[in-house]
Amino acid sequence: MSVLSLSPEVARARKQGKPIVALESTVLTHGMPWPQNLETARRVETDVRAAGAVPATVAVRDGQLCVGLRDAQLESLAQARRVAKLSRADLAACIATGGSGATTVAATMIAAAQARIPVFATGGIGGVHKGATDSFDISADLHELAATPVIVVCAGAKAILDLPRTLEVLETLGVPVIAYRQDTLPAFWSATSELQAPLRMDSANELARAHRIRAGLGIPGGQLVANPVPHADEIPQSEMRPVIAQANLDAEEMGITGKALTPFLLRRIHDLTGGRALQTNIALLRNNASLAAEIAIELADTGHIA
Repeated sequence: MSVLSLSPEVARARKQGKPIVALESTVLTHGMPWPQNLETARRVETDVRAAGAVPATVAVRDGQLCVGLRDAQLESLAQARRVAKLSRADLAACIATGGSGATTVAATMIAAAQARIPVFATGGIGGVHKGATDSFDISADLHELAATPVIVVCAGAKAILDLPRTLEVLETLGVPVIAYRQDTLPAFWSATSELQAPLRMDSANELARAHRIRAGLGIPGGQLVANPVPHADEIPQSEMRPVIAQANLDAEEMGITGKALTPFLLRRIHDLTGGRALQTNIALLRNNASLAAEIAIELADTGHIA
């Protein structure tokens, strides 16, 4: 019995060969406060549609891996409390026990691949946490990128992470890390960083073509597209570094680790910036959704679904 449940809109789009963009749901449950989480989810879906593609927000509901949520389902998820945060390790267990939960980058990639959706837009990927040489706290997102053939459009890894080590792990795993229209990697809230991008591409057509060629060569895994937040919306690294340092110190003093760490840090940074970080987060999510839709259209035009 299949555990995959496509919304009617996504099912029609897939049947007709229309472009589809997968979207994660942890941004609803763990990344933003109410009601901005619901407002942002709706805006991102609207941005995907405005660019000519079909949005497919992913979540697990009552033991079904749902690809595409109705608006009422989005609202219900946005208001839910103590929602499970699902990654590769616990996705199947949640489904098997009839549970519900929000999908991380890794889990959303798995769902997208199962639904034959080749493009996924998110805010920022997980990576190597600061202090990982002692804690070994490294996100499953990195290994998923090396294994699952989905293009992930993001604003880089979340800037709360150890960005140089995250880049090193991605390079070791053979994941193409492609900066969009610039030579340095973006750092989530900041459009640029001191890290040079291993690769650069300047159009959705190039990104789609590289994805098709990788598939033709039999190379496993996806591509990471690092799309900088618009400069008008960014918070420069010089401003963010002390804020991130304070948030990490607060987490350490409170003993917050594991899956609870990233949501805590995002909330704390929101507070420390007086809400400015949240507005930047919303801007980069919308920007990534629009680019992902462009890539999806390029792939659909060539008949490439997955």
